[in-house]
Amino acid sequence: MERKIKFIWDFKGPHGLPTAQHHEIHLKDFIKKNGLEAFPITGVETVSDMHSLAFWVIPESEIPNYRDVLKPHRATVYTEV
Repeated sequence: MERKIKFIWDFKGPHGLPTAQHHEIHLKDFIKKNGLEAFPITGVETVSDMHSLAFWVIPESEIPNYRDVLKPHRATVYTEV
């Protein structure tokens, strides 16, 4: 089974959470516009009151297709909880 990669965009400061939530809207729009419903996992996480993040999970083989377009701040291997 192919590994899943979690693209991550970090947002810091007092407005980090609403900015991350807004970024997730753009990620969902990108998924819909480009017919990528096969990769539907997005979300927002709060790390602290001054750090939140938005993420999108894709198969590892798709990294070259979207990394340079979306420019995530970082990425990690995704494991389902």
